[in-house]
Amino acid sequence: MSETEEEQPDQLLQGSPALQGERVVFTGTLASMTHQKAGEFVEEHGGQAAQHVSRQTTLLVVGEEGWPLEADGSPSVNLTHAQELIAEGVAIQIIKESDWLALIELREPGVNVDQLYTPAMLTQMLDIPVGTIRRWERQGLIKPARKIYRLPYFSFQEVASVRRLSQLLESGVNPRELESSLQHLGKFFNEIDAPLSQLTLLAQDAQLLLKDERGLIDPRHGQRVFDFGTAETEVPELADEETFEGTIEFTEHLKPAEPVDRSADEWFDEGCQLLDAGEAKPAIEAFRLALLGQPDMPEAHLHLAEALYLDGKAEGALERYYAAVEWDHDYIEAWTQLGCLHNELGDPEAALQAFEIALRVHPDYPDAHLHKAEVLHQLNRVEEAVPHWKIYLDFDEMGPWADLARQRLQEYDDGEDLQFP
Repeated sequence: MSETEEEQPDQLLQGSPALQGERVVFTGTLASMTHQKAGEFVEEHGGQAAQHVSRQTTLLVVGEEGWPLEADGSPSVNLTHAQELIAEGVAIQIIKESDWLALIELREPGVNVDQLYTPAMLTQMLDIPVGTIRRWERQGLIKPARKIYRLPYFSFQEVASVRRLSQLLESGVNPRELESSLQHLGKFFNEIDAPLSQLTLLAQDAQLLLKDERGLIDPRHGQRVFDFGTAETEVPELADEETFEGTIEFTEHLKPAEPVDRSADEWFDEGCQLLDAGEAKPAIEAFRLALLGQPDMPEAHLHLAEALYLDGKAEGALERYYAAVEWDHDYIEAWTQLGCLHNELGDPEAALQAFEIALRVHPDYPDAHLHKAEVLHQLNRVEEAVPHWKIYLDFDEMGPWADLARQRLQEYDDGEDLQFP
């Protein structure tokens, strides 16, 4: 066997300087760009792009925003067809999006799937509320890759995976069918245990009532419900999901049991659940009760501020954000929220001071750079804003905030050209 014959397909692919002779198909949602843009890059590198897998296909690229699953939860049609053709002996290679980007030596524009992102950045990129990301973290669905002064940084792929599975469950796809699809995709992805674990938690969250020492909870809304049954309620395993048919009826004259004493942490958890459900007023009370028991909880002050803001009490929210940074001067998320709220209330100079404190604590905090740049732009101090937009783009290359930063820089460059030809 010759040296060339001993080389593995992956090695041959990675060593190729271009896509000359390759017929490329994309499946799943790409994290870095649209399918149309990816097809243009294929053409630029000497290959041919197609929408559907055929016997002429040589390369199938699997997108890394979530999982390549159809609306019914089954593996993507292109992936399934490629697998069938490979079994017949057709030479089709299946690679991940990040490997394809490395192959054509392209990292911009788009998401660097190895990059870590703050909750606010993911909110913009994936259209997920910050509260939902925090709830997923509390439930153990996602885990921060690192934390800097209470600020979590997450993997884009992990959060996108949970979002995709959550969307499919909410649309009515059976968890057992999703589990089977994920097992099938495990043939092409090394990591499968994490999404299976996520699916189990999401399936419980979407369809089951959870039970703690105080009774039953609807985990979708964090609301406590009444248990009229005499038998002990158990949370079934994922495999038993289809056998769970119980419902709980409510009538107006029934009253809840007398409240029991709760710890500050329990009141805090209750407040978070209520805030996730958009129930601002009861969330405010829960956070206040938590702080009565433990006033030195910066997170409770921050969440109380968010609940007050949701309830239309911006001035009260401002004071609670200050309380959060009084207890923890390095609470950069609270400083950034202070800056945003000060600006909203018409005090941009106070906003700039808050952003500057956040950046002194964590100079690489992308959210603060972007917000500071926008306030400087608002004050017509564009030259001061430019470095902050550029720094933000070092951390985020896709999404509304990245588009805004690029637009601002382009406007500035055009203005310079007009003023200084």
